[in-house]
Amino acid sequence: MKLLRIGLIFVALTVSLLVGCKKAQEATAPATTQVKNETPVKNTPPVSSALGERVTILASSLAKPFDSGSATNPPKTIPAPADAKPKAPEGFEVTVFTEGEYTNPRLMIEGPNGDLFLADTRADKVYLLRDANKDGKIDNAKERFVFAEGLVKPFGLAIKNGYFYIGNTNNVVRAKYQPGQTKLEATEKIIDLPGGPDAKGHSTRNLLFNPEGTKLYVAVGSESNVDIEADPRRAAISEYNPDGTGHRIYASGIRNPVGLTLNPVTKQIWTCVNERDGLGDDLVPDYATSVKDGGFYGWPYYYLGNNIDPRRKDDITKVKLSEPIVPDVLLEAHGAALSVAFYTGTAFPKEYQGNAFVALHGSWNRSLRHGYKVVRIPMKDGKPEGGYINFMNGWVTDSATKEVWGRPTGLLMISDGSLLVMDDAAKKVWRVAYKKA
Repeated sequence: MKLLRIGLIFVALTVSLLVGCKKAQEATAPATTQVKNETPVKNTPPVSSALGERVTILASSLAKPFDSGSATNPPKTIPAPADAKPKAPEGFEVTVFTEGEYTNPRLMIEGPNGDLFLADTRADKVYLLRDANKDGKIDNAKERFVFAEGLVKPFGLAIKNGYFYIGNTNNVVRAKYQPGQTKLEATEKIIDLPGGPDAKGHSTRNLLFNPEGTKLYVAVGSESNVDIEADPRRAAISEYNPDGTGHRIYASGIRNPVGLTLNPVTKQIWTCVNERDGLGDDLVPDYATSVKDGGFYGWPYYYLGNNIDPRRKDDITKVKLSEPIVPDVLLEAHGAALSVAFYTGTAFPKEYQGNAFVALHGSWNRSLRHGYKVVRIPMKDGKPEGGYINFMNGWVTDSATKEVWGRPTGLLMISDGSLLVMDDAAKKVWRVAYKKA
């Protein structure tokens, strides 16, 4: 496997090769001070998406703000070519797990009896998927049910203590749940959240319980790119009791913590984060990281430790801030990391077991686009070994154009050992399974 070290622009690096979405529900920041570089570099190389390539981005080797220009360069979604499917390493098979009638499939969880639940965010629905015959594909007529509807941009889902929880963009609701039921009864609102169906800013609200089931964590993204938030629940992960009481801020300064999961070894919360835009092609790297109780991750004043965002430099002396934490694993800037999942099964080869996987939805704020792939983070004893490895690609038809036919969003390892990949552009869920020789 080729070790690839990336600093981001005009930086001396240890390299084997130089490589270099609209982010989920992105908003601009009209109130920030703009600082410009008089001679920005254009078209800095994108990070490689070659399968099996290892990429390491170092916080000590970052580009400077505005070393390159910032581009509005969203993808153009096109119909998938005939028989198109994403690519995975040799030995893995990618097939369609479910498709048809979805508007915006974003995130899934698995219930205690093997039922699967899919948040179709823009359809305001949650579907139940039950692969009763275990053939690895959902028969829509017999195995798919509308589990809940009339929601408000549902995203995060959780099952705990006899309740089914849904993270709407403006609240968290729950209802009594028994494994096997195909329709959720009337829900009760237990938490009000900032935002609403027409509010600006990041709209995903992910949910996670601690292993004991005694605390519920809710991730809420920022309202803007780099404005100072009035509501401390924005750009933060909050902690609640299961009934919605007992709120406190668990961690802050996290611009848009879309992905949320538990590290199966350390039992720590892990998140993947969409970082800020407007500082150049290669700033600021997205990241995946463990989350420390009480931790401050810098946004909007700092990034990746104590690097100062020049648009907020005059505000730093006006507030009392904790020392900003450097995240565990840096990902390509503007790649739009939307989901993180640990592989806890045994069906994949040994080198994949215990790894974390991250879905990169794809850039919109970069002169040459990148992302649009799934990567894996090698782990040892629950700790990242350094960098990440490209695991799935193939959604981009031609890197020289804006055309893409798919964009990965959510990830879920299910009980049969396969990995499900949600795709909100192709409106499908892909199943990745390892086929032994």
